[in-house]
Amino acid sequence: MDELVGLIGNIGFPIAVSAYLLTVFGGKLDRMQSSIDRLADVIETALRMNGTPATP
Repeated sequence: MDELVGLIGNIGFPIAVSAYLLTVFGGKLDRMQSSIDRLADVIETALRMNGTPATP
């Protein structure tokens, strides 16, 4: 029984921290992706205005 409690104590904390970090950084990664998408659109528009063909 003591081994089980020790195992949960040792493994449970890293799992809890990992879940928390994924939750916090998940939203930030989504916002970062949308910013990168908007930046790509702005660059493509600027290239088209200058007559340079925009390539993916």
